[in-house]
Amino acid sequence: MRKIWKAYGEGRPLPGYLLAIGSYATLAGAVSVAGRLTGVRLPERFSLVDTALVSVATHKASRLLTKEAVTSPIRAPFTRYEEPAGHAELKESVRSDHPAQHAIGELLTCPFCAGVWIASGLTAGLVFAPRLTRFVSTALTAVAASDVLNLVYDKLKS
Repeated sequence: MRKIWKAYGEGRPLPGYLLAIGSYATLAGAVSVAGRLTGVRLPERFSLVDTALVSVATHKASRLLTKEAVTSPIRAPFTRYEEPAGHAELKESVRSDHPAQHAIGELLTCPFCAGVWIASGLTAGLVFAPRLTRFVSTALTAVAASDVLNLVYDKLKS
C-alpha cells in the first residue's frame, strides 16, 4: 500500500492527509453524536445574517490562524519561517519531516484548508451555543472590517 501512495502521491504526504480527513470525520461524527445525546437538533435553516456573520468570521479566523505573526508559535512545530508577507502576516513553508507533520503544516498555513474546519466549528456552534458563537463571530467580523478600514486608510494616506 505504501508503494501505491508514494507512486500516486509523488512524494505528497498521503498518509498525513488521510489522518486529517479521518480526524475531521471523527470530529463531525462526535458532534453529531453529542447532538443526539443532548437532544440538540439542527435548525430548519440558518438565517442569511448568521450565514454572512459566520462567513466573514471564518475568513478572519482562518487568516489569523494561518498567516498572522501573533499565531506563529502555534504553527512553528509544523512550519519554517521564510519572510514577512504584508500587513502583520508571514510567509512560512511546511516542514516535511513526517507525513502527519506535513499535513498539519499545510492545514495551519492554508487559509482555504483551515476555513473548512473553522466554518464547521462555527456552524456547529450556532447549533449548540448560538449566543456564544454569534458573540465570537461578531468580534471576528468586526476585526475583519477594521482590517479593511485600516488598509483603505493607508491607501488614502499615500
